[in-house]
Amino acid sequence: MLVSVAYDFLPKRRTVRTSQVMDCFGVDFEQGRYVLAEELELAVEAGQVVCFTGDSGSGKSSLMRAAAGQLEGVLDIDSLELEQVSLIDGLGLDVAEGLRVLGACGLGEAQVMLRTPAELSDGQRYRYRLAKAIADQPQWILADEFTATLDRTLAKVIAFNVRKICSRMGIGFLLATTHEDVVVDLEPDVHVRCRLGEEPVVVAGDCDGEGDAAAGKKSSASPMRSGSVRRPGTTGRISLGGITERMRLDSSCM
Repeated sequence: MLVSVAYDFLPKRRTVRTSQVMDCFGVDFEQGRYVLAEELELAVEAGQVVCFTGDSGSGKSSLMRAAAGQLEGVLDIDSLELEQVSLIDGLGLDVAEGLRVLGACGLGEAQVMLRTPAELSDGQRYRYRLAKAIADQPQWILADEFTATLDRTLAKVIAFNVRKICSRMGIGFLLATTHEDVVVDLEPDVHVRCRLGEEPVVVAGDCDGEGDAAAGKKSSASPMRSGSVRRPGTTGRISLGGITERMRLDSSCM
């Protein structure tokens, strides 16, 4: 697909304060048209992880939404209405699958699963929106400010699990974040780096440069990190108050 994003600067009226700023810094109102990207080529296919990273104001969210506009079956997690029922009920899945999805999104503690969305922190509510979107199984899930409200260790766990969900369920993800620390665990198929005042740079393939085949092997071999499993495998490690790393998600653990 080819993605173009541009904005026209609106006309503005001088005031005493704006004139003082202009005089102080030797600038004037911006005029004309600002082009963020013109026919940026993105080789996006169904069931991929597409990640847009960059500083605040660099245009990553605008590019992501422009790309989403050319795809079908996109579900924006911010558009989801959350019923005030328990998390496990709100997903509409059977208990075993509900535990698996909530655990993969870092909501695997029993007491948390019995709460309503109104009783969650902002970070928990973001993760629940992600879990609910996964439960709906759209073609694409769009998540702006991905993991922005999470501590960085937990953010990497969620990114790791998103990669596995994409590979296991065939759901595509469109993600925008200021935090590039999640890219290694996310292993995006397409990574768009945005920088203030520069052209976006598109990086195809997984972050290790090993290609799709290698990424597929790693995806099939690596279990999800989850808090929903009651009996961890021999390599399991419990941390972060219920988030469990490197744990099996087979039915025997439910």
